[in-house]
Amino acid sequence: MTATPESRRVVFRRIARRSHTDWPAYDSTPLYDRTSLAGLESDVRIVSATWFRHDDHTSVEQFVCSLPLAYVIFDAEDRYTGPTRYEMSTLFRVFVLKELHGWEYETALVDYLENRPVLCEQLGFETIPEQSTLWRSWHERFSADLRETVETAARTILIKAQNAGVAVPREPARKLRYHENESGESDSDEQTTLEQAEKITDHVSRIVFPAFSLDRGDGCEIHENAYWGLQTYLGLRERLAANEGARSFTYESTRERTPLGHAHRDHIRDLSIAEIREMYRQAVNRLLSEVAETGEFFRAGIVAIDITEADPFTGDRTGHEDEIIGTKENTEEYAYQWATVQLVGNAVPIVLDARPVRKGESRLEIVKDLLDSAEEMVHVDNVLMDREFDSQHVLEMLSQRGLSYVVPKRMQTSEKAQAKRLLRRDQDRYETDRKLHLGKNEWHETTLIYRRKEDSEYDDHRQYSVFMTNCGSGHLTEYGYRWEIESGYRSIKRFMAATTSKDFGLRFFYFAFACLLYSIWRAVDLLVQVELTGEYEHSPIVTADNTLTLLKKETGIG
Repeated sequence: MTATPESRRVVFRRIARRSHTDWPAYDSTPLYDRTSLAGLESDVRIVSATWFRHDDHTSVEQFVCSLPLAYVIFDAEDRYTGPTRYEMSTLFRVFVLKELHGWEYETALVDYLENRPVLCEQLGFETIPEQSTLWRSWHERFSADLRETVETAARTILIKAQNAGVAVPREPARKLRYHENESGESDSDEQTTLEQAEKITDHVSRIVFPAFSLDRGDGCEIHENAYWGLQTYLGLRERLAANEGARSFTYESTRERTPLGHAHRDHIRDLSIAEIREMYRQAVNRLLSEVAETGEFFRAGIVAIDITEADPFTGDRTGHEDEIIGTKENTEEYAYQWATVQLVGNAVPIVLDARPVRKGESRLEIVKDLLDSAEEMVHVDNVLMDREFDSQHVLEMLSQRGLSYVVPKRMQTSEKAQAKRLLRRDQDRYETDRKLHLGKNEWHETTLIYRRKEDSEYDDHRQYSVFMTNCGSGHLTEYGYRWEIESGYRSIKRFMAATTSKDFGLRFFYFAFACLLYSIWRAVDLLVQVELTGEYEHSPIVTADNTLTLLKKETGIG
């Protein structure tokens, strides 16, 4: 069906109401302006992702004609200086159309347009250009960067349309083209890997970092990127605090002005927890949009929810008892705690959202909050959690959402007795249905699975683990994916800046930014692997230090 004014309004209302979307890009970040091709590519990605989900939008050509370009200034990419007959925006649309069909020569494009007068009118042509005019416009008038943007835009449109079930003129390439050697073939040696990583890190950082803003107003002498550069720099070395890091940053940065440590902390403290989380989710959405364009990214999948804690707090916590709470192991120590939801399994392990844990918050509200975020970003099938989420109300909430779960159960008297019976029978595995009381004569039905651990250090009933699931024993093997979140926490804490401040917002920002650096690293590694080999293996070929060093370079250091 044809796009109508009403269907267009529906699309752009949806975009405006999405909490994680800033559109148009040039108006939402200081990194882009109306001449920015990266901003244009971002807008094509955002609009096309929503456009094709409308039932009436079943044509990629209609999208090309409807894409808003009035705000884009193409002057810097126009290599003609004299008067011209055709506007750059019109030519941009027609070359995107050519790329969508995969035509190598302009003749096929001209033949196609001659038979479609309505399409020509929608594109803005009063008369159809000659083949030679189109050839000169592409090869001589368009800059190389603009030609690359046309190709990127067309590829994005094809992927977003295909993902929405819309017919496309050709199969989109699911392999990103960031770099090729002179022979056109990839060489997966260390140097080539680093070259690819540098190119992709530059690309990813320009997409992700604009989601963060300090809202300092106009006229500031120190560019906002310098603050994100300093925060990235603090993640380069373990236990580096802002004051010491800011002094080193002054000498290593290529910027004329860099923030002082106290000024950096003051600006971070001005951010609320809600603002930090909102910016984080915007950044991750941008990152997901990039990696989702590869065939190797599994958008539907498994998430793990977990809580990690900072190093034990040894100072005076007076006035901060609701924030510096007990540890998960119920020791006499205190610590800050953070909860995350992360992709695991076949997907690249990106941290989708993070939040602080305060005293008195139930596990139910924590899981609800994180799942609300995760399900806005990706399609969730299965949820993995640790035994601290062993709650019938949490499990019932997951089932009501139509989600599968696997959660280990804490052994109570009945479970210990069953494990002892299994041990006497020398039985490795056992399943039984169980009803968990929700209150008011309501019950949650689940399945308990007893499994004997291999090479257990115990010789009694502790050889057995008990799991609760609503999806059958076949999903129990998926619980092994949870190790990824634990290994991820180790890397995240490695990326955190050091601080002795008790400011809750500052502490949480340091953790959230470390989660972002970790997610960027894993996304860059996926994109490098796909570019070099066409496949993705979980074992990274790009190291975390490589990525941080490249991010450091991209944010103005060295």
